[in-house]
Amino acid sequence: MKTFIMYDSVFGNTEKLAQSIALTPSIKKNCVVKRVTETTIEEIYGTELLLVGSPTRGFRPTEAIAAFLKKLPADALRGVKAAAFDTRIPLDSIKPAIFRAIVKRGGYAAPMIAKELTARGATLVADPEGFFVESSEGPLAAGELERAVQWAVALK
Repeated sequence: MKTFIMYDSVFGNTEKLAQSIALTPSIKKNCVVKRVTETTIEEIYGTELLLVGSPTRGFRPTEAIAAFLKKLPADALRGVKAAAFDTRIPLDSIKPAIFRAIVKRGGYAAPMIAKELTARGATLVADPEGFFVESSEGPLAAGELERAVQWAVALK
């Protein structure tokens, strides 16, 4: 299955996840991994599985991911299986409680990415997934790279 993993990364955490996911045995045989700023729309045509990842920045994906997805024509991803992932700080680690409430209300990048993918015709093969970082700059929390691979194994 031709897989394309497109990501953006600010501190390198989402990039590490994308690279780890690409090594998943069921994916690595025919997989391309690229940063969104190095990706053209034409490159994703013919993809059977499109994975899009971004850090959560201000409750949203990065501007580069959002802009790329908005540029896609409405039916550009018809027939493409897709999944979205992000990096985020665990809700229970955010202090004080008022900030937790703001983040809970504001949301994360992956659900917004998933919404854009389906708006362009893609079929989601997994719920949007968040992977945890220890602080806003990282590093990834222990076990998250392994969890990302397990998440990818389940994608069909």
